[in-house]
Amino acid sequence: MQALKTFGDEVAIAFSGAEDVAVIEYAHLTGRPFRVFSLDTGRLNPETYRLFDKVEKRYGIHIEYMFPDTAETEELVRTKGMFSFYEDGHQECCRIRKVRPLRRALRGLNAWITGQRKDQSPGTRAAVPVVQVDPVFDGKDGPGSLVKFNPVSNVSSAETWAFLRTMDVPLNELHFQGYDSIGCEPCTRPVLPNQHEREGRWWWEDATAKECGLHSGNVMDSAVEGAKEEAGDLYTSSNVVEVSKDEMEKMATAGADVSTMAVIYAPWCQFCQGLEPAYEEVAAQLQGSGVRVAKFRGDTEREFVADRFQLQTFPRIVFFPKAGAKEFVAYPSDRRDVDNLMAFVHALQ
Repeated sequence: MQALKTFGDEVAIAFSGAEDVAVIEYAHLTGRPFRVFSLDTGRLNPETYRLFDKVEKRYGIHIEYMFPDTAETEELVRTKGMFSFYEDGHQECCRIRKVRPLRRALRGLNAWITGQRKDQSPGTRAAVPVVQVDPVFDGKDGPGSLVKFNPVSNVSSAETWAFLRTMDVPLNELHFQGYDSIGCEPCTRPVLPNQHEREGRWWWEDATAKECGLHSGNVMDSAVEGAKEEAGDLYTSSNVVEVSKDEMEKMATAGADVSTMAVIYAPWCQFCQGLEPAYEEVAAQLQGSGVRVAKFRGDTEREFVADRFQLQTFPRIVFFPKAGAKEFVAYPSDRRDVDNLMAFVHALQ
């Protein structure tokens, strides 16, 4: 590994997940000494701590743990509570528990090695070079002095896991319980089959927000903007009716003339795109049932949908009952398959 040869004791491997274990295994195979550091946020799963212990014992190393500033953490929790990130986003908590401890760790190095892969978050991590001058963090000698190595940048998830299985390295037990991308316990959950690995992280936020700031220099805002510009409309089936802002307002305040299920969406949102086949199938099945299936584009009316329908992320599905009921009902699950959507409708008819 060129990084170890060039920088010796002035480079360290950042360790948190499976890709990082692969990097550690590569470093071990070189026969050179290497350093490993990790960020202990205070909110990790027990399985993650057990992984740390297994890695230390397997490779005969002592992981250099970095912890958040006590005063900052106390202030955050005492002021906003233990789970404020569910209300106002994860960035503040990550900044205190992850980004600032990382910054302290990197100021003592000339280089660091990560397990970033381009396919971890397509569209936002697509710009991950194998070697770069870190565009965000400073090294020992100040701005522009820190080199960042991403040796598995061009390696796919399948290739990574094939290597991990072949080498029989320690793994996080949560991977065998449906977890792909693992972070802090309150912000990580299992993913369903065919969901992207990052959908298990910060699931209450939209796809463009699913970065914690550790690799913000590799996040492509332009990719998000490009997706917005290039995205065509969704739910174009003749069975789905487009409704106006005035009609959404009327249904929310005065009730619906006909029972209506509506999706509030953004065409560029990958979760809205993933919902399209199931939503159109539901619309087809509900033809002639007395339930109208509708859509409302919400990204051009952010203030309205946030205020009226408590929308924080796309998509949001709401049901407006008939018979003068003024209260809409929000779809309560992220399992937006045909069977669950149909059960939701039938329960409200």
